[in-house]
Amino acid sequence: MRIIFHGENAATFSHGFADRLSRPAEIRLLPDVLQTEAEREAYARAEAIVGVKFDASLPLPAELKLFHVPGAGYDAVDLDRLPASAALCNCFGHEQAIAEYVMGALLARAIPLADADSRLRRGDWAYWAGAPERVHDEIAGRTIGLLGFGHIGKAIAARAKAFEMRVHVANRSPVAPSPLVDRAFGLDRLADFLGSVDVVVVSVPLTGDTKGLIGADALAAMRPDAVLVNVGRGPTVDEAALYEALRKRRIGGAVIDTWYRYPQADDASPLPSKLPFHELSNVLMTPHMSGWTDGTIRRRQAVIAANIRRRFSGKPLENVVKRGS
Repeated sequence: MRIIFHGENAATFSHGFADRLSRPAEIRLLPDVLQTEAEREAYARAEAIVGVKFDASLPLPAELKLFHVPGAGYDAVDLDRLPASAALCNCFGHEQAIAEYVMGALLARAIPLADADSRLRRGDWAYWAGAPERVHDEIAGRTIGLLGFGHIGKAIAARAKAFEMRVHVANRSPVAPSPLVDRAFGLDRLADFLGSVDVVVVSVPLTGDTKGLIGADALAAMRPDAVLVNVGRGPTVDEAALYEALRKRRIGGAVIDTWYRYPQADDASPLPSKLPFHELSNVLMTPHMSGWTDGTIRRRQAVIAANIRRRFSGKPLENVVKRGS
């Protein structure tokens, strides 16, 4: 087996990978930008590739049997360009981490631990119990809205229920009420859904149908004190509309982990948007970190290795996006 880990992200999953395989393999790590003829030749000879991108800038691997994305999103993979022989799979395993991130962000907004600590170190007892003007918030009894109810949405719902929150869901396919779901909406009732919740968590994948799904009209339907949390893909929320809603304080705030601009070879440290979100005090900004934990890496590595074993032994694959011949 000739296996390529293409790029910095994919290389994370290569450590100890050979020990998870059932047969000897030639494993090679290649950089994000293939700079030498030897690197391009190795890519073109690959039988299995682990990577986040596949497009016309890369050599065509004629003998490819499996392209495995080491994550959930495959929007940077040109499905039409993949050889007919190649199956495409993705993997999850990040839902536990992302659910903890969401709950941590909500708790941080409600319980000002860092500010209380900073103030008390200066002798300021700003949050001292005993007077109504010094109270802080809580999340119990609030309503969280989950836009998307896949792996991530279900994991968040379970944790939200543990904090005694109400859970509303908006999803493309119908979702039945359950111990995790108090109320469900179709996407044709998006405005009703958005107006019913205190927190909106966006976790839908980026597709032609979801790009800009949360635009100016959707943001206008949110409660004026509601918070938007984006842990899906940046462009599912219209960039300009979100900035304006936050700048003019039409909504209560945002927690943004997935963005509109990312580091590139020619700019390793860009601001994450062309708009100055970083100047807004009602935004918590993080660098697409919500699902990136040791646990996520271990779980995803196990899935990738298992699928490579299955592909080369003729067994059915897991998390198939496109079947190969």
